[in-house]
Amino acid sequence: MAIIKPFKGIRPPQNLVEKVASRPYDVLNSDEARIEADGNPLSLYHIIKPEIDFEQGTDEHEEKVYNKAAENFAKFRAEGWLVQDDVEKYYVYAQTMNGKTQYGLVVCASVDDYLNENIKKHELTRRDKEEDRMKHVRVNNANIEPVFFAYPHNNELDAIVAETIKATPVYNFVAEGDGFGHHFWVIDDNKTNMRITELFASIPSLYIADGHHRSAAAALVGVEKRNQNPNHRGDEEYNYFMAVCFPDNQLNIIDYNRVVKDLNNLSVDEFLAKLSVNFEVELKGSEIYKPNKLHNFAVYLSGNWYSLTAKVGTYNDNDPIGVLDVTISSNLILDDVLGIKDLRSDKRIDFVGGIRGLAELQKRVDSGEMRVALALYAVSMQQLIDIADSGNIMPPKTTWFEPKLRSGLVIHELV
Repeated sequence: MAIIKPFKGIRPPQNLVEKVASRPYDVLNSDEARIEADGNPLSLYHIIKPEIDFEQGTDEHEEKVYNKAAENFAKFRAEGWLVQDDVEKYYVYAQTMNGKTQYGLVVCASVDDYLNENIKKHELTRRDKEEDRMKHVRVNNANIEPVFFAYPHNNELDAIVAETIKATPVYNFVAEGDGFGHHFWVIDDNKTNMRITELFASIPSLYIADGHHRSAAAALVGVEKRNQNPNHRGDEEYNYFMAVCFPDNQLNIIDYNRVVKDLNNLSVDEFLAKLSVNFEVELKGSEIYKPNKLHNFAVYLSGNWYSLTAKVGTYNDNDPIGVLDVTISSNLILDDVLGIKDLRSDKRIDFVGGIRGLAELQKRVDSGEMRVALALYAVSMQQLIDIADSGNIMPPKTTWFEPKLRSGLVIHELV
């Protein structure tokens, strides 16, 4: 059973939401955040990327930077740019991209569920990134940004959301820059909120779609606060962290592609010959070729696109990891042919989210920055769930969810 609860959200007034809302902290660098926040003191970047308030080049991990986040959070509240709701409630947050809208419920998830692995993961986390987010949660005593969860779809929850969105949304805007629509409703009816809690209790597990480091950090801070509180009961606010939960049947994962700086001392002909051992290789020409099914890949080099289809016996469709195209390509192309052993540390490889399109891959190769590009067929939501349920971990840089959650629509305080 999934344990969730409503919470007293801290939110911007309706007329300020577009000035406050921002992209997540980890999808842009400090210089980009500085540009986006320029001339806008209300931008949430002043809280989630507070290094922008110091001179360029300031290390975002300095203590003074974390303290600035807390100072700015307090200022936002004092100025009335963020205001806390009087009672606990749930919220509906919807996103529209390319004409398709997905509807999520904003909830507080349970630290115990995370610790007990009832909130299921599919990626490894890095301790340095966990510690960064832990410091940010500690100093603000709040989850400033939500994490992105999926849950097995439930007809009654769908019906509650459908009824909620009949009302005019509290927030309704298209974000400058990404062009995605963001829509937000408040569920004020107490019986409805109680029923949402009950319905989630019938759902076996929640799944982290995006935000593994934020989830780990929030849970670890919750444990710290328990250990520091001699009167700990278990119902304190720090026992929960903020998440937006979407039904699994509304989510799509898009491709996450690779570019490599060299051919590992191979000529083009030698490279293609080595690929042909495990793949059916077909020249497609200069027009962009996009993989069209599982176990089909696209390679771009020297002005041409190639279709690669993995030969039978090179993959295991009965294994949740072995079925993944990222596993096949990592083993049979990146490792065996190009000599890239560790995707997390090798400087010869870079990763490009599918939101940028395959033209971005072609551009980086044609510019001479990279020598070869590899495009993959996107992982399915069912594959992610199968891996999480089996206790396995996906290879690095496997999933890319889009649209990203907008930060600043609602905040969860740990008191």
